[in-house]
Amino acid sequence: MITVSDLRPLSLFDGLSDAQLGQLIEAGTEVVIQAGVELFHEGDPADSWYVLLDGVIDLFRHVGREDMKVAALDVPGRWSNGLRAWDEHAVCLATAIGAETGRALHVPALALRSLLQEWFPFGVHLLAGMSGTARAIEWTARERQSLVRLGTLAAGLAHELNNPAAAAIRNVAALKSAIDAVQTSLASLSSAQITAEQFAALDSIRAEGDGAKRLEPVDPLDLADRAEEIAAWLGEHGISSPWETAAQLAAAGADTDLCARVATVVPTHALESALTWIAGSAATTSLLAQLTDSTRRISELVAATRSYTQVDRGSAQTIDVTEGIESTLAMLSGKLGRVTAERSYDPDLPRIDAYPGELNQVWTNLIDNAVDAMSGTGTLRLVARPDPNGGVIVEIGDSGPGMPPEVAARAFEAFYTTKDVGSGTGLGLDIAQRIVVERHGGTIEIDSRPGDTVMRVRLPLRARGH
Repeated sequence: MITVSDLRPLSLFDGLSDAQLGQLIEAGTEVVIQAGVELFHEGDPADSWYVLLDGVIDLFRHVGREDMKVAALDVPGRWSNGLRAWDEHAVCLATAIGAETGRALHVPALALRSLLQEWFPFGVHLLAGMSGTARAIEWTARERQSLVRLGTLAAGLAHELNNPAAAAIRNVAALKSAIDAVQTSLASLSSAQITAEQFAALDSIRAEGDGAKRLEPVDPLDLADRAEEIAAWLGEHGISSPWETAAQLAAAGADTDLCARVATVVPTHALESALTWIAGSAATTSLLAQLTDSTRRISELVAATRSYTQVDRGSAQTIDVTEGIESTLAMLSGKLGRVTAERSYDPDLPRIDAYPGELNQVWTNLIDNAVDAMSGTGTLRLVARPDPNGGVIVEIGDSGPGMPPEVAARAFEAFYTTKDVGSGTGLGLDIAQRIVVERHGGTIEIDSRPGDTVMRVRLPLRARGH
């Protein structure tokens, strides 16, 4: 049983009277320290205060796949935990495991708070205020960084949507002009009183022209040369505005041989209308294909956004993790710049039960960090494969300079960052680790060397609590 004489030699209690030490002993209990036995666990509420009397207690933090020893209570009077005596939201910052047999004084945090408020009311107010201020500053900073990240994602998405949307608008305007030209040329052909047989032959040539993509140039100079040849032919045959019609015909894949064939099936006075009709029909087909491609891209971006935000899904889902990775890439596409994304997804990758919205935040952080590490130029490697032990392994690698050992060792610490204020995702690796480890029961680790840094995430088939 602990007595006042056990506590009096400890410098921690300098200034306390015997009566106060007696109150402390009465509020607490004696705990026997046994080697290998856990006293409290990282992440649990910090509601127990421990003061070492003799023996040794080791403190461990979970980093990657390992529990790393961060400190030790090896001198009588050292203490740990019990932070809820002045901060009601505090959690254990480490896991305590006995290293050598001994004893410790254990006092519940609520009881310690009552004694501290009675003995040192001003000190308790200072501690509570300092803890609350630090927490408020940190959360405000994180919220600000999250808003910055949200603004960046929104700007990137707007940029990605603007390109196909603007193309669609241009194509619609051009399509109207092409249709007008087709209708006008059809009216002219009708006025020229060409026969049904002549129009059928002309339509056959038009169909061959639509399929003449084998003639489509691979170089703008080739296109210009062909347009020049067609314009010369049209000029020789009395076509007005030969350059405008020649450009449309060249873009459609036509050449002077096609023009000559048209001249053999329609009267001379209908040649210009016939060629204009063929050019307009080809332009209409091409513009419709471009419009389809633009609207498809917009639809894909909207689908990627819905997938990324999980706006239409519940919390826990059976998912293919590559879908989340791909939707994250779509959201960050505006930032990728000259970064090349290389994918290696195993076709036999199993589906897992997970929280897709939270995992997307992890992918966002890891991909964003990888792109930052490469300063916008390099290779982003994305690997997803089955885990031999069950579940999946996701690797996000980059060709950047790598993490120094001292940075890699602290990468998962709360509030630790190497970025300037306002930079980054607003989601630290410590939170990414919590999502992977605590929410899903997986692991996240770093394997870094110059030119090859890999963040490796292992996820089980079923998330915790699901």
